Formats: sequence, C-alpha cells, structure tokens
Amino acid sequence: MILKNIVSILEDDIKTAIYHISKKNLENVSFQKTRDEFNGDFTFLLFQYFAPNEFFEIGNKLGLWLKENSSIVDDFEIVKGFFNISIKSEILLQCFNESICSDFGHQKKNGKKLLIEYSSPNTNKPLHLGHLRNNFLGFAMSSIFDAAGYDVTQVCLVNDRGIHICKSMVAYKTLGNGTTPESENIKGDHFVGNYYVLFDKIYREQIAELKSQGYDEEYAKKNAPAILEAQDLLEKWERGDEETLALWEKMNQWVYKGFDETYKKINIHFDKIYYESKTYLLGVDIVLDGLKKGIFYLKDDKSIWVDLTDAGLDNKLLLRGNGTSVYITQDLGTADLRYEEIQPDKMIYVVGDEQNYHFNVLKAITHKLDKPYSEKIYHLSYGMVDLPSGKMKSREGTVVDADDLIDEMREKAKEKTLELGKSFDEKFYDMIGLGALKFFLLKVNSQKRMMFDPNKSINFQGDTASFIQYNFVRIQSLFRKNDNIETAIDKDLTLEKIERKVIFEILEYPEKILDAAASCDPSIIAQYVLSLTRNFSKMYEQVSILKEEDNKKKNLRLTICQMCGFVIKDAMKILGIDVPDQM
Repeated sequence: MILKNIVSILEDDIKTAIYHISKKNLENVSFQKTRDEFNGDFTFLLFQYFAPNEFFEIGNKLGLWLKENSSIVDDFEIVKGFFNISIKSEILLQCFNESICSDFGHQKKNGKKLLIEYSSPNTNKPLHLGHLRNNFLGFAMSSIFDAAGYDVTQVCLVNDRGIHICKSMVAYKTLGNGTTPESENIKGDHFVGNYYVLFDKIYREQIAELKSQGYDEEYAKKNAPAILEAQDLLEKWERGDEETLALWEKMNQWVYKGFDETYKKINIHFDKIYYESKTYLLGVDIVLDGLKKGIFYLKDDKSIWVDLTDAGLDNKLLLRGNGTSVYITQDLGTADLRYEEIQPDKMIYVVGDEQNYHFNVLKAITHKLDKPYSEKIYHLSYGMVDLPSGKMKSREGTVVDADDLIDEMREKAKEKTLELGKSFDEKFYDMIGLGALKFFLLKVNSQKRMMFDPNKSINFQGDTASFIQYNFVRIQSLFRKNDNIETAIDKDLTLEKIERKVIFEILEYPEKILDAAASCDPSIIAQYVLSLTRNFSKMYEQVSILKEEDNKKKNLRLTICQMCGFVIKDAMKILGIDVPDQM
C-alpha cells in the first residue's frame, strides 16, 4: 500500500460515512494534512459541508462510524470546523515498510519525451546571477521530469549572432589592439564582456555629442557612429564577409572556453547545443514559405510581418527589409529542427518573464503555420533576481558575475564553517557554498521576482541548504555508531507523534516529484526536503534513537532515519546539490 492508496480509501470512507449519517451524497471531499499543533494525520473540513451548529454532532457521528467501519482510521478529534483523523499505526508502518527500496520516489518510464532548453547565453558577456537561476531551474526541472518517468533531453541554444554580438566586435576592433584573453590573463567570456561594456560607453558619449550639436535623442541614438558600425557589421556577417566572420569566430571561441569553465563549476551539462547562427536560416525559410502561402504579409520596405490580432496580440516583424532576421525568426527555425530531431511530447523553454510576450507570439505563429508542436511549447517563466545593491545591467558593467559570486559563496562557506570550529578542504567549501546558492535560488517559486542576499544563504540553523546538509551528516553519524538495522519493522508498535509526522512526510515524496513535474516548479521539492529535514531534526531531539532500550523501537527509529537520509540525498541531488557525509 502507498500513501495515495490511503488517501483514496479515506476519501471513499468519508463519503460513505457522510451519506450514512446525513444522507448527503458528496461527489468530492476535501481534506488536508493536520497542522502540527493538533493530533491527527489528515483533517476533514467540516465547515465546507455543514453549518457551525452541526460541527460537534456530525463530527462525533462521523468519527464513531469511521472507527467502527474504516479499515484504516484509528481515532479522531474535533476542533471547531476541523475533523482530525489519525490513521492506524499498522497501516502507516505497512506503507512505510513497502517504501524501503532503492528507487523510492522515482516513477517507471512513461514513454514520453521531453525537451528542456535552458541557459541560452549570449556570446557577448559572461554568465551572471540571472543565468545562474536559469541554469539551476533548468537542471532541477530536467531531474524532476526524469524522476517522474520522462525521457529528458537537455539542450542549450547559444545566442551567438545579432546586433549585441556585433557591439562587442565593434569595441574590440576599435580598442582591442590585438590583445587576447591569454595576453590579459582573463577568462575569455569576461574579456569579450568588457568590450560590450566599452561599446555602451562609446555609444553614450556619441549620443551626448550629437545632442550637444542640436539633434534630438531619437536621432542621436539611431545615427551615432558606433551603432551604425554595429549594424553594418551585422549585415556583413549575414552576407558572409570573410573578415567579419573570422573576428566573430575568434571572439566566440574565447567566450565558449570561458562558458565551459563556469558550467564545470556549477555541474551543468547539455545533451545537445544549438547555435542561433546555424538555426536562423531555417527560420528565414519558414518565414519565406509562410509568405508564399499568404500566412504572412510584405510591407513596402520589403519587411515581412504576421498579423496576430486574432490571437489577442499585435502585428509582429519576422524579417527586416534588409533581409536580416529577428529573435522570433531563429526560434521558429530552432523549434522546427528540434521537433524533427527529437519528436518531443513537450518542449520547455526556461526563459525570464520579460520574454512572456515573445513566447505567446511563438505559439501563435506556429499555430498559424499548423505546426504539430504548437501546443507542445511551454514557457517556464521566471522572475528576475535582484540584489540588496540594486538591479543588474550587463551593458553598464554593474552585473553580478557568476564566477565571482561562486567564489564569494565558497569564501562565505569557509568563513561560516571556521566560526563553528571546523576546518575542511576547498572541495567541501565549494559544496557548501554552491549548495547554498542553488538552494536559495530554487526554494522560491520560479515565477516570483526574488532578492538574493549571500549573507543569508548560509546558515546551519536556517531555511538553507547548509541546514539540510548538516542534518544529513547527523543521520550518517548515527550509522557510523550503529549499522545493525533489521530489515523487518514490527507493525504492532505504537508511533510517537513526531515519528508519524516524519513517516508521513517520507511517504509523500513520490507525489511531491509528480506535483513538481506537473507544476514545473522545483521549489516544491526544495520546500519539501526542507520540511522533512526540520521534522527529522525535531525527531532527533525529541526521541531517543541509539540509546533506546527497546530494540524494536530502536530499529524503527534507525530505519526512519535511514529513509530520511535516502530521501534528503535524492531530493538534493534532483536540485543539483551535493550533501557531505561528514561536517
């Protein structure tokens, strides 16, 4: 028996009991987990179905009927409009005993394919804090879907072409003087990113100069020499100009090398990498074909557009009059290519919420084109990450660099650990620091904008990864002292309240994975493992484990601890976080 079976039986028993005592025929019944301050495992909400003056009488009749007739109900308690139900200990222990297996929580493969795109960096700057949230969300959701039974393909689309790339190239051509990342002793992505910042500085100065000559701001922005040169470079790139392509290739290779170092630090990998420079032409073909079929239309300046007003959107540019493409062009080509190669049942894009409109447009266009994957596109939208110091802006050089932040987190982990009188190697501090960063960014619902404070992310007694890691170490220490656990659990034992709580929480793990997959929300797993760890910590403090004289109780408690450790380690692995054996 699994927890889902218990819930199903309880639903049927309550509906039967309600009909027996009141003749009400309820199609559905609503109940929830009982709050910690009350006795019970599940709470039936009497106030949803009965008047306040009926609570006590109906509740008593309901409880007595369930105790006499239900195969799983042991006792009940009435607190105003809340009817708290305790499940028989032997049923809980039977369910718990059946959960002790190596793949607990993970579903059998369901035959469905899922593609998830995340990271999607631009080759004009290094990864920053926002990219970290993106990567951690993408990896966690990939792991969650894998645990939920899907065949998952993790992909990355590198934005390696476009006006923003040309801006870095213009600045390097102007100010680079032949320097390289090696000659300057700097990571390649940082090296190129510095020139992106320099371009913005040059561009602003030129705008100010034109405005001082009497031109308005709009004219100045469009006619500043730097932006005109960047636009010219983009046209040369799309025409295949050899000199332009050579510079573009050289600068991109510097960036890729830098990206690889960062991905290695955060333990991120992809099954397949797509490049916008290779997929945008596929999108151009799709647009031209749509024009021939009358799905799109041509303006006087030769630009190609689509009318999406019937989908509640507006008219959208698909191809500029000079033949250069826009973001949606390459996304059309990439989606087509991926569907042809992988045939996924769902395509998930992990992209910030500033692109909500873009993905509504993508779905609407593919629907107009009658693409078979139109309804399979899902935008996992996430809020931006702010810092106590304010919003990040890449072009102004105020962005929080991922590499610097990771190094800072390692140092904070070291500092906090030394404060506790402990000392470990650098790999340990990397584990604690990176774990703190990942958990802090994943424990909040992805759609929410959030504030990241490094100083609050490492706390061995807080709502943090380090708290979870510390308690996992506690569990491991129990088994270094006593590894003699019997495989069978005595089902006649009476459970303490905290033992029931922990067992119930362990049994919820499979459903939490399915919930997280259905909601595309890793915070469900993060909050679950945090709650489980809190309750284990309470059990560790409230009941005797190794010093328990009753061997049957001792065996049960050690088994509960063992399963807690298994679930904590597995859930943290799903989130991309390692747990240490010692601390």
